Amino acid sequence: MSQQKPTLLVLAAGMGSRYGGNKQIDGFGPNGETIVEYSIFDAIRARFGKVVFIVREEILDLVKDKFVPKIEGKIAYDFVIQSLQSHVPAAYQNPDRVKPYGTAHAVLCAKDAINEPFAVINADDFYGQEAFQILSKFLTENKDANRHAMVGYALKNVLSENGTVSRGICDTDAEGFLAGMTERTSIARVGDKIISKENDGELVLSPEVATSMNCWGFKSSFFDAATALWEDFLKDNHTNIKSEFYIPTVANHLINSGKSKIEILKGGTTWFGVTYTEDKPEVISSLKKLHDQGTYPKTLWS
Repeated sequence: MSQQKPTLLVLAAGMGSRYGGNKQIDGFGPNGETIVEYSIFDAIRARFGKVVFIVREEILDLVKDKFVPKIEGKIAYDFVIQSLQSHVPAAYQNPDRVKPYGTAHAVLCAKDAINEPFAVINADDFYGQEAFQILSKFLTENKDANRHAMVGYALKNVLSENGTVSRGICDTDAEGFLAGMTERTSIARVGDKIISKENDGELVLSPEVATSMNCWGFKSSFFDAATALWEDFLKDNHTNIKSEFYIPTVANHLINSGKSKIEILKGGTTWFGVTYTEDKPEVISSLKKLHDQGTYPKTLWS
């Protein structure tokens, strides 16, 4: 019996408020390639079988026009809408809300499109081919329905020189599994230190601490946990138009329930991304170097 190929779930519904545009479809490669094209290219090389895009209704046609001609015939694909009504009962819908409900809600929107183990990534982060190789291996070979994974990156390698960033800072247990995660929303390099600005002051973080860049490997049991937590989230937060339902919230629940373990995979060696417009030149330069080194062909989809 052939092994089931995993699916790649791409989160591309974010607003890009700090970047000032739809960075999901902005060109960064030598031939105008978007960042997510490299992730899809690497996923194909790592034997993923399908890619599912999570998008907002207003950019659906734009995303289809951008990606379908390039990936047609190379990998199966699907598109799922994350809207402010998706999985939200009428009683909890808030007409004042504009902001999407967050990453875990985005994953939940893809529930009916995914029937196999799956990876989750951001559309605007470059993760490196090693991340997809190790995720594919984990999702293909590990048959435990309650064993999930996260690709860990050293904090010092996932900062922006152009402003503060939000990062999921990981705690590990004695066996090296993920023990919990704290979302730090204002992290920056200050002199020779990495500082998280907190309500009660500044917290110095280790440059080597394992950090989540939203690069996950999940089994279907994630959907069950997310569905239950989503109902509680809506009850508690439907009047708060800025509240978000994050993947780390579900991950922490899976761990704390005692039913699941989340491995921290060692594939996080290369990362870059665009939080701010000022990050773009560095990303363009980094991608050009990878093409020049032969990591990627002269054109991705020739």
